[in-house]
Amino acid sequence: MVFTIRNLGADEEVTGGTGCQALIRRVTGWQSRRSGETPSNRMEVPVTTRGVLYVHSAPRALCPHVEWAVAGVLGARVKLDWIRQPASPGTWRAEFSWQGDPGTASKLASALRGWHLLRFEVTAEPCAAAEGERYSSTPELGIFHAVTGMHGDILIPEDRLRAAVGRASRGESELEAEIAKLLGKPWDDELEPFRYAGEGAPVRWLHQVV
Repeated sequence: MVFTIRNLGADEEVTGGTGCQALIRRVTGWQSRRSGETPSNRMEVPVTTRGVLYVHSAPRALCPHVEWAVAGVLGARVKLDWIRQPASPGTWRAEFSWQGDPGTASKLASALRGWHLLRFEVTAEPCAAAEGERYSSTPELGIFHAVTGMHGDILIPEDRLRAAVGRASRGESELEAEIAKLLGKPWDDELEPFRYAGEGAPVRWLHQVV
């Protein structure tokens, strides 16, 4: 087979084999030089995101295990500043800001979800390669995941909305309750007393009806 390639005003013909491969490499290099790039000056910029890990309540004995799990995901030693959690006496709380590859929030949530007595949330900001994320976990409800936009709003996929409307139309549940679950309201209701129960701050106890 004969390949005719016009290059800088000159026709070159190469018949198959290694010569064709060589020509392709030469033309590719010429096109790179036209765009101002050469193999030696190309640089890939890594895409990262950042977020926050909120450990809302953890038994004292579990605190070092949380640090080890987070360190295993981030690949660096982690030391959290633990303070007492007034909303649940005998437990401790901590916050940690992180930066890493897209998907780090998912890895953190997976590393922590195995401990039944742990309440936590993980957030990740949107970046060029991924949407934002939010994970919430409680012993009673398990884990909740949502995709978030640049302003923190929850983005609900169309298929999940259709499924919720379908269940409500069949009488299996109330539409309001379905939407509340999609927005993570049961998790918000349970975690709200823990979010603002810092030392010296007003405490809303678990048994209080909001």
